[in-house]
Amino acid sequence: MVLAFAGLACLSANGQAAYTPFSSFGIGDYYGNGLVHNQGMGGVGISNPQTWYLNNQNPALLVFNTLTSFNAGYLVEGRTIRNNDTKEKNANGNINYLVLGLPIKRGKWTTSIGLMPYTNVNYKLTYPQQIENSTITTDVTETGSGGVNQLSWSNGVAITRNISVGAKANYLFSSTDIRTQLASSAVTQTFHTREHYSDFNFTGGLSIRKDSLFKKNYRVNFGLVYDLKSNINTKFFEALELNGTAVDTLHENEKKHITLPQTLSAGISYGRAEYWTVATDFTFLDYSQYRDINGDKNGATDGWKWAIGGEVTPDPYSVSSYLKRMTYRTGVSLEKYPYLINGNTLQDMAVNFGFSMPVSRVSNLDFAVKWGKRGDIKTNTLSENYFKVSLGVTFNDQWFIKRRFD
Repeated sequence: MVLAFAGLACLSANGQAAYTPFSSFGIGDYYGNGLVHNQGMGGVGISNPQTWYLNNQNPALLVFNTLTSFNAGYLVEGRTIRNNDTKEKNANGNINYLVLGLPIKRGKWTTSIGLMPYTNVNYKLTYPQQIENSTITTDVTETGSGGVNQLSWSNGVAITRNISVGAKANYLFSSTDIRTQLASSAVTQTFHTREHYSDFNFTGGLSIRKDSLFKKNYRVNFGLVYDLKSNINTKFFEALELNGTAVDTLHENEKKHITLPQTLSAGISYGRAEYWTVATDFTFLDYSQYRDINGDKNGATDGWKWAIGGEVTPDPYSVSSYLKRMTYRTGVSLEKYPYLINGNTLQDMAVNFGFSMPVSRVSNLDFAVKWGKRGDIKTNTLSENYFKVSLGVTFNDQWFIKRRFD
């Protein structure tokens, strides 16, 4: 299992997601921390504990994982982008995450380490622009690639029987690469910029639960997650190229930083353990605090995301019916992005479905589908219809068991 984690790490770090013009803002398009079982429920996971799956959204809920758990996910996504004149389709796939959880003291302290993309940058924009103090118009092409990855270490600790706390340290690394090309009849001029990120940010989590509320064996859960504001060290490179040949380096890995703002997420869930759960999450993104390498907001504003979802396992202990042992999920989400397009807010609406198939006593194959739309041609000049298919595997086992007999 550890060898698989190490061997696939480079693939997760170097993959590329599908093309989207909305990844041109900030440090790219955010992936989120939900694993496949969360994605099938609309992305909820701030409050709802899972015994057989790792919770990568609220570290305080790791205490529910009393077995060693390895989770891996693969993502396939396709997008259809429209404006008033054209339509474009594209698709791609990549390893989405690798997460390993280890109980240090069963029911008291669990730790996990994970590798997954943090943001994605993949776009190409073409438009005409008039040269200043001239009647000449040139064609401008902007292309972006790369993104930011995160290597995370999380810990969840039980304070009392009903309260647990957690902390996560995320090491953000990798680069975004931007090329702005100005083409005329005489010469093609390209400004090549690269920002390389390498720093930590931190997350805290809280879980409060009450068993046997209203009915015996039923539980209500509350969760909070706070991502701290952080300044991320950034090396900035910029060069000028003429007809594809570098002629001048303007900035050679100059040390700067960007500011990632604080976010606050809250969730509540209710259900009967192993049988069914309904949950809702709300996240507030204070992106008015965002600053790029020049200290500019670049139109960043506040954003939010709301999601509601549920899951049901008809009979987790059924002997006669495999379908009754499967877990079925669905959810919906609505999101307002923390930036403006064409002077208007950008919204995302999506519906999710998913299921898990038991493959042994405590392991599963996981599947989730998301259909969504973001943007509107009338208000944002662009609209994007997309689908995401997530495939995951969850291996649970007992490690470090002291032998009683030889």
